Amino acid sequence: MRLTSHTDYALRVLLYVGAAGRSVTISQISEAYAISKEHLRKVVHALSQLGYLSTTQGRYGGITLAMPPDLINIRKVVDQLENSNIVECFDPETNTCVIDGMCALKRALFDARESFMSVLAGYHLSDFINNQKLVAFCQQ
Repeated sequence: MRLTSHTDYALRVLLYVGAAGRSVTISQISEAYAISKEHLRKVVHALSQLGYLSTTQGRYGGITLAMPPDLINIRKVVDQLENSNIVECFDPETNTCVIDGMCALKRALFDARESFMSVLAGYHLSDFINNQKLVAFCQQ
C-alpha cells in the first residue's frame, strides 16, 4: 500500500512539530523538508481540523501539537487522511467490477490492508519523536 503525498507530509509535519518541542511555523517545516508552503498549509489545516495540531496566527503564531504525542495513533491518522480502498470493489458505492461476487482476490487484498493498518495501530507519535537526530534536525 502506498500513502498519498498528503498523508506522507502529514506524518512528517507531526514528527517535526512533536520533535521540535516548541511552536514552529509552516516556513520552518517547508524549509526543513523542501516541501512547498502551499501544500503544507493544506496539510496543517487538515491536521488542525482533525484535532492533532493547534495553530495560532499572527506575529507570535505557530503550530503546536493539540494533544500529547502518546495519544496520536499512527493508524488513526492514516485512516483519517487516506482512502484505504486499495481496489475498486472495496467501495460498494463505486464498485463496477464484474467479477466481484466470484473473486477470491478481494479477501486477500482486504487481509493485506488490514495487516498493514494493524501494524500502524501499534504505534503512536511518541514512539518516533525522541530520536536525538530528529530532535536536532527539528530544532535547527
